[in-house]
Amino acid sequence: MSSQNLLKVCGATAPQDIEAAAAAGADCVGLWHGVPGGPRELDPDGLAALAAAARSTGLLPVWVTFLADPGALVATARAAGAGWIQLHAYQPPAVVRALREALPASVGIVKVLHVAPGGAGCVERPLIGAYARAGTDLFLLDTATEDGRIGSTGRTLDQADVTALLPRLTRPFLLAGGLSPANRPAYEEVVAHPGFRGIDVDTAARDRVTGGFGIPEIAALARAWRTGVDRSSAVRPRTGTREMELSS
Repeated sequence: MSSQNLLKVCGATAPQDIEAAAAAGADCVGLWHGVPGGPRELDPDGLAALAAAARSTGLLPVWVTFLADPGALVATARAAGAGWIQLHAYQPPAVVRALREALPASVGIVKVLHVAPGGAGCVERPLIGAYARAGTDLFLLDTATEDGRIGSTGRTLDQADVTALLPRLTRPFLLAGGLSPANRPAYEEVVAHPGFRGIDVDTAARDRVTGGFGIPEIAALARAWRTGVDRSSAVRPRTGTREMELSS
């Protein structure tokens, strides 16, 4: 696994989460705004404050949202200083295109693809090519449950369901969906794919008592998913440009 692969921990709600993520060796931190009913939802001021805190530690702030109005997305991204925007719902390719035209190239656009378990397929499968042409920089493969829940479901994806989708991807991708240090061996084929760029984790990054990000928990993820290298005890490479982070 290349050292360029990323560890993104998602759903920070307090400065302590940012500090823990940075200390334990994460690269990116997800910040929720525009996720109706989401347990980690931030208001615009909270989004901007935690994005600034993330940048000060070298973490890349990733704004995670269900919003679909291009004007609101652009205005909020500019105000918050988001490094990436993660479209974590069913926004059409036209929204990606509008963002790519309005925002600087340094702002990465991540489009989540929702994969149903048990071989049920991916809702966005027919649109993957259109998303790429519209300006998506990175895909994120995550679980959509049988009852329609998306985002931080804690449900794992079967490797076969993921690999079935990979031939259609012309952009790099992150893997999400109930990932932990223990299930790293279940994804050998996915990790070996040339488009794999890392993982996105919520539940397994958290202290079970406090519910916030835990340094031991994030460090264990880093060790398991980075070829056994414990980067939490070393100088962590600082995040740089979108092109550097998405390069192969």
